[in-house]
Amino acid sequence: MLQKLAAGNHTVPFRGPFTITRVQPGDILGDETTDTAFGPLAIIDHAVMKKGLTINMHQHKNDEILSYISSGIMHHRDSAGFEASIARGKLMLMNAGAGFWHEEKVKEDDVQMLQIFIRPNETDLSPEIQFHNKLVDNEDWYVMVGPKGSEAPLYVRQHVYILDAHPSAGEVVDVPAYTGLTPFLYVMNGEITMQHLTIGKQEAITDVVNPLPPFIANEDTTIVLFFVDLNAPMSMDGTISGWKN
Repeated sequence: MLQKLAAGNHTVPFRGPFTITRVQPGDILGDETTDTAFGPLAIIDHAVMKKGLTINMHQHKNDEILSYISSGIMHHRDSAGFEASIARGKLMLMNAGAGFWHEEKVKEDDVQMLQIFIRPNETDLSPEIQFHNKLVDNEDWYVMVGPKGSEAPLYVRQHVYILDAHPSAGEVVDVPAYTGLTPFLYVMNGEITMQHLTIGKQEAITDVVNPLPPFIANEDTTIVLFFVDLNAPMSMDGTISGWKN
């Protein structure tokens, strides 16, 4: 059965130059779970960062963090000595492990982005950072992230895949399936219809039994699609991902 997570469920823990809409994926399961995570998919922070913002150097532990930018440029600096400008089409994945420090600045236009927090399969793994340049505005699915050892260009230390697609208005899109993994489809921008349900910006849909059916894009839309092992072993010691009601 299709289950929808409405935008009205989300909290906004920060407002102002750094505004975060915090999506707790486990809320889509309602009373079926007491965890706010969807297996190891812990939190999706849908953020807007205003021009001139600096987020000073701070530490994460035991979080696997994908930065996915829809618009604007974020300037990154970290404890590993990397400095990079992250923009639409350039992905950054921080595998915080035992400890990783980073700082972010917005010097030009406002940034809209997702910070996606995944619980790793073990505590205190080695800290690492990865970058990847991907297609921009791909209408078909693009595999961005997968488990370590998979063919995905970026890896997490967990049984999770992350894909994106940018269907145009009126396009009918088939949703892939990964054997043994449960889908969680998030609309970053735009709107789709799946069977009888309309899913708009900052909303999500899942089916914990069956593959997701095709959908139609009601307008130009950005989709981020997760496949998750709901029963995967995971660390609960993450700075952000370990948070639990």
